[in-house]
Amino acid sequence: MDWPTGLLGFAAGLLISVATAPVGVSGAVFLLPVQVSVLGVPSPAVTPTNLLYNVVAGPGALLRHHRSGGLRGPLTRLLVLGTVPGVVVGAVIRVFAVPGPSVFRLLIAVLLLPLGGWLCLRTLHRAARTAAAREPSEVSPRTITRIAMAVGVAGGIYGIGGGSLLGPILVGRGMPVAKVAPAALAATFVTSVVGAGTYALLSLTTTGDIAPYWSLGLACGLGGLCGGYLGARLQPRLPETALRLLLGVLAMGIGGLYAIQIAR
Repeated sequence: MDWPTGLLGFAAGLLISVATAPVGVSGAVFLLPVQVSVLGVPSPAVTPTNLLYNVVAGPGALLRHHRSGGLRGPLTRLLVLGTVPGVVVGAVIRVFAVPGPSVFRLLIAVLLLPLGGWLCLRTLHRAARTAAAREPSEVSPRTITRIAMAVGVAGGIYGIGGGSLLGPILVGRGMPVAKVAPAALAATFVTSVVGAGTYALLSLTTTGDIAPYWSLGLACGLGGLCGGYLGARLQPRLPETALRLLLGVLAMGIGGLYAIQIAR
């Protein structure tokens, strides 16, 4: 990796994580197409590289949430218990069952388009409700763990740690962002450690580019480390509705771009 590529990766990680950390998303979901289309990371090595980014970037936001007490409570434990086994299964599926670039682009579109639509629709619905409207019922611990396991599998395949899916799902079920965001980031960090380790082990027994691009992943991660801390620090000051809509539009835009590439 040359210096311009490293600086570009650092800047991308910094800017993306500043915008996404306040809502419990590490930013890997948006960094992935940058790695594929701009930085030239091949598939499937882009997935463990993205997980490496989460490992390096995660402590920035988590340090801030730890200081403010945001990591307390059972939600963090439930998400970790569900996503850790899921991400191992997802990594194995990614290596042995989803190796081709066309399938990978299709997976990006299938995941990002619904995610973006969910974010936008739930945000607009939440903004339109009156203060007297009844909130959705609390999600049971068993349901949370099952959702986390399913998201862990998807995160292991996609290399996003799962937080970008857990956040909108749980917030859409009525849980507050201030409660979900720290727990989702913590689950993303733990599952990314497990997922990156799983890919490293699989690379010893499988041919092809499935080991992470260490230097680029570290460069992006250092940017995310700084940006994540800033984003978590800015969380109480940012307009929640506008930020959710921005994330939804970005997700749909990226997913739509890959869908168009597949159609051509």
